[in-house]
Amino acid sequence: MTINLSDMQARAITAIRDWYENRRGEQQIFRLFGYAGSGKTTITALAIDALGFEPMTPGGLGGVLFAAFTGKAALVMTRKGTPAQTIHSLIYRVSEATPEEIARVTEDLAALRRDLPRMGQAERDFAMTRIAQLELRLEDIHQPKFLINEQSTLRDADLLVLDEVSMVGADMAHDLLAFGKPILVLGDPGQLPPIKGLGFFTEAAPDVMLTEVHRQAGDSAILRLATLAREGLPIPPGAHDDHVWKMSRHDVGPAQMLQGGQVICGTNATRRSLNTAMKRAAGFGADYPTGSGEKIICLKNRHDLGLINGMFLTLTDVRQDPGDDFAFSAMVETEDGLSIAGRQSFWRGEYADHVAFDPERGRREWQVRRGLIETSWGYAITCHKAQGSAYPTVVVFDDGFGRTAADRNRWLYTAITRAEWGLVILA
Repeated sequence: MTINLSDMQARAITAIRDWYENRRGEQQIFRLFGYAGSGKTTITALAIDALGFEPMTPGGLGGVLFAAFTGKAALVMTRKGTPAQTIHSLIYRVSEATPEEIARVTEDLAALRRDLPRMGQAERDFAMTRIAQLELRLEDIHQPKFLINEQSTLRDADLLVLDEVSMVGADMAHDLLAFGKPILVLGDPGQLPPIKGLGFFTEAAPDVMLTEVHRQAGDSAILRLATLAREGLPIPPGAHDDHVWKMSRHDVGPAQMLQGGQVICGTNATRRSLNTAMKRAAGFGADYPTGSGEKIICLKNRHDLGLINGMFLTLTDVRQDPGDDFAFSAMVETEDGLSIAGRQSFWRGEYADHVAFDPERGRREWQVRRGLIETSWGYAITCHKAQGSAYPTVVVFDDGFGRTAADRNRWLYTAITRAEWGLVILA
């Protein structure tokens, strides 16, 4: 297939090639930025081809590695023919506290508390300090620690290409840079930054900024509205083409939203409210999945099972074991139609939070969560969860997300650009 490049695109390819061949020793990062539809992916593929590189094969030496922040973004890249993985799986190994370590810390803390009344003042002061340390340790002992994997395949790569980098923070970026490999980052400065802090790669000036829109038709209503959102300009109500509308959210109910595609909102509180209303409108009144066709989304990667954060799942043969208030089991099929072998166990906490939200539930139930698959209702998801994904049709439920005007513009722009051809904005 012949690709007709614009002058801007041709210059971008030349700049990438010049950086890698002549300047990568003093400039480890090359930033290729562009807004939605500007052709970053196409330009990257052509630049890699011009450099003569191939994707790195498992166990091989040299070549290009591709990675993204979210598991869903990496999955989308892989489906489109570019083998990719998450940054976490590429450069980190997981270290978790063993049951023996947890028991030891718990016993030490209990012993100190038990002996405290019999201690003298000096001994008591020391014990109180130790108790405080152990309490802090127990507070986060259930959280997995991500350690640099010195044996990462990145050591043997010629080039790393990072896509969807707006959510990569400073700590992860510095860990990537520590491998000393040249990194080509593809960024959209209009997208949401990490939940905490700023996007390390997108906060710096780009080496190339693509401003010409090439995806879809030049008069795409979705891209027009995305541009208005990014620039903080008002989006007029009404029809913008046959498949793109802005309407009042008070005129559209949960049953109608079910027909509009993937619903994207701002906050988790809105997500829980919409999910509850939409699943009831779909005819599912139970508080927990029954395996009757409910829309379920995976919340955390389970690479051992091939489950990806942001992937939709179909559950069947759901069973609630008597006396178990924390888990249920089911047979699982992924959105790709792949069946997971064997019956799997799921944490109930997210579904319980849709009934009565408890901000301490996750921390309180951390021991029972270990080893369980974490899922939720997927009728509505937050924009942060949607990053890296694209859906044929999208309903953007504007709940006023954003502490600042800039945050709000980025949120709305990111949400709108998740839609491929159909879009309804509810404001």
